[in-house]
Amino acid sequence: MKPFSIAALQLDLNYSENYDLVVEKTYEVCKRYPWVQMIVLSELAVGGSSRSLEFSLEKQLPKFQEIAKELNVWYIPGSFYDHINREVKNVAQVISPEGNLVTTCTKTYPFLPYEKGITSGTEPCIFEIPEVGIFGMHICYDLWFPETSRALAINGAQVILHPSLTDTCDRDEEKIMARATAIQQQCY
Repeated sequence: MKPFSIAALQLDLNYSENYDLVVEKTYEVCKRYPWVQMIVLSELAVGGSSRSLEFSLEKQLPKFQEIAKELNVWYIPGSFYDHINREVKNVAQVISPEGNLVTTCTKTYPFLPYEKGITSGTEPCIFEIPEVGIFGMHICYDLWFPETSRALAINGAQVILHPSLTDTCDRDEEKIMARATAIQQQCY
């Protein structure tokens, strides 16, 4: 694995309508730290808990593909609620510096009761960045289930990305779990 710069933005967000702030902070990061090669935002960064189609993946993805291409960075603009075939899933997309959708991660364990009605994902999300390494991703509450991280590592992940919304009272425990996961799975 060769060096690779990642900026993880954990912003103070509203419960919806954060698009302008997310875009502003994305550009600020690239201007201030021009060596950054990937930007990762938190779970549901743009639309918050709103399940409105306005904040869905279908509406938002093209805008973020253009930003990734313009800034020439790998981009994970948080997760979105994806509305497909009457199902709603919590998904995070990986966009290449060319603006291409590389893969989509679907949250395996929706946080109940908060995400009641959200359909679970079933496949580990793995993608390769050429000449850098293999990355895996899961979303927020997925961290609480060790098998999700293990599945990523078994499938070759050298780095696990973890967009998370939480700022709850168990944040200290989640930081411990993130460090323990890296140690147990022998990855970043």
